[in-house]
Amino acid sequence: MRLEIDPYDRSYILYNIGLIHTNNGEHTKALEYYFRALERNPFLPQAFNNMAVICHYVRLSPL
Repeated sequence: MRLEIDPYDRSYILYNIGLIHTNNGEHTKALEYYFRALERNPFLPQAFNNMAVICHYVRLSPL
């Protein structure tokens, strides 16, 4: 992240970190990274989609 200065490219880096957290079941961390990605690139539909999937999953998970 320190090497990349372009906000557009940084958004994809943050999005990919969010994907890693999603795959590890760390939904709160994943959402944080998706939000950070969207701050740099608000036109990242993949991040919106993954956030919706997480919200849907968390609401349907048994407590």
